[in-house]
Amino acid sequence: MRIGITIGLHREDETMWNNGIKQNAIFLADALGRCVGVSAVMLLNTTQVPIGEALPWSLTRYPTRRFEEAKDDIDLLIELGGQIDPVQTAYLKARGVRLVSYCCGSEYVVAMESMLFGQSAGGAELFVNQRYDAIWMVPQVAATSRPFFEVLRRQVAQVVPFVWSPSLLEAKMRSAPSGGEYVPHTGGRRLSVMEPNANVVKFCLYPILIAELAYREHPAGIARLQVTNALRLAGESAAFVTIMNQLDIVREQKAVFLDRFDTPSFLAEHTDVVISHQMENPLNYFYLEVCWQGYALIHNASLCSDLGYYYRNNDVVSGAKCLLQAMMHHDVSHASQRFAQRHLIRRYFPENADIVRTYEALLCQVMARPVR
Repeated sequence: MRIGITIGLHREDETMWNNGIKQNAIFLADALGRCVGVSAVMLLNTTQVPIGEALPWSLTRYPTRRFEEAKDDIDLLIELGGQIDPVQTAYLKARGVRLVSYCCGSEYVVAMESMLFGQSAGGAELFVNQRYDAIWMVPQVAATSRPFFEVLRRQVAQVVPFVWSPSLLEAKMRSAPSGGEYVPHTGGRRLSVMEPNANVVKFCLYPILIAELAYREHPAGIARLQVTNALRLAGESAAFVTIMNQLDIVREQKAVFLDRFDTPSFLAEHTDVVISHQMENPLNYFYLEVCWQGYALIHNASLCSDLGYYYRNNDVVSGAKCLLQAMMHHDVSHASQRFAQRHLIRRYFPENADIVRTYEALLCQVMARPVR
């Protein structure tokens, strides 16, 4: 079986760290390439951006082609990071190719915000494909988006294994001091909030409030609070500025609001503790990257509650207690904690036998179905 996984490039030298979609495609390719009966897995770009050596992954290890050049060389297409159109769909169906929608984003939330606030989500040109042979979704989006997928796409959705590997992270940090891993030090802690602030799912406000509560209790323990992806908010949102100016950590000039940074570099150069919050997206690569590198992670992600320092739901008081605990004790046990967390994170590895067997079964199921 020959499998294509879609990506949608915007630049010839596109970074791996602007979102998790390309990483998801690569890790999925790693897992599927280990499945019995799979002879080839390739990444297929659905845009007109040329494919060349400027891309941040090995084209030998991860063959990457334009969709139009490879559409006759696949038996199954997994639509993950780039969408095909009705004509391309009909072409594949005429060839007997199976088509899988792989859902790894909060699509219901994006659609809802688009309708309510006029944000772009495809608009009139949005193509709702109803010819998928299967819908696969990662566990963290099932609660909010499953009904949205199933009703519109007229197909039952299945939860599939979440896949992650440290390979890209470690390649990125190979030349960094200590491999970009956390190094204990004396003095106040550098706190970081790195939510994307692209929608309500992962927003910076509750992490900032957690930092504020910890600062009120132990101000000397905090060197500074850094909020990335927040420069626009600080410059354009009067409501955001008003709320921030109620906080001691802001009024006493211990907080800075910054632009976008890639996660590995910012961790290695600027961070001791990461504070995070999500609504209905309780597992993502960011948490695994932070914990793999040994940084303290304060978070409310229930699907990985055994990693880092976990608080429930929106309980910022509990989150502040977790933060104070990490500030006082993380350095003492950081090496053993990093070792233990890496052992836990291996459950997501592409070579995990359970993950491979599950995807083998999923592939068999979809290939056994009549083409829709």
